[in-house]
Amino acid sequence: MKASEAAVPDGPFAPQIERRARELADAYRLILEPDGRGGFVGRALEFPTVFDRGTSADECVRNTRLALSVAAATMLEMGERPPAPSAHGVRQTQVNIRLSAEEKLLLEESARQAGFRGISDYIRSTVVAGATRPTSTGAPRRPARRKVHRPPAQ
Repeated sequence: MKASEAAVPDGPFAPQIERRARELADAYRLILEPDGRGGFVGRALEFPTVFDRGTSADECVRNTRLALSVAAATMLEMGERPPAPSAHGVRQTQVNIRLSAEEKLLLEESARQAGFRGISDYIRSTVVAGATRPTSTGAPRRPARRKVHRPPAQ
C-alpha cells in the first residue's frame, strides 16, 4: 500500500468539504525534489508539513495533491482554516524585527521541527494563520505554545 493510500480516512468527507479541500490542494504551489532513490518528494509551499512521494514527477504530484486534499479536508472538518494558497494574497508589506542570536536560533529550530525551511513562513503560518482560526464560540483562538528545544548552557 502506498503512503498516499494509507492517509485516506475510512469514511468520506462531506461533499462540500471534499470539494473545497480539492480546490485548495489544486491551488497550492508544489515543490518537487529528488528523493535520492530515483523518485521524488513533493510538498506545498503553503503547507510544508504535508508531503508525499512518487517514482515519477507526475506520480509525485498526484500523491502530493491527494495528501494535501486529505489534510485540508481534515482541517475543514475540524473547523480549522487550512493555509490559503499563495496566489490568493499578494504580500506587499515587510516587517523587520531585531532578535538576539539565541532567539534567532530558537526560531530557526522551531521552524525546522515544524517542517518549515525558514522562519518567515513559520512565523506567518503560526501567528497569522493561527490567530485567525475561529474557536467553537467564534472568538479568535491564540496559537498553541510550542515547546522549543533550548541547547544546554555552556
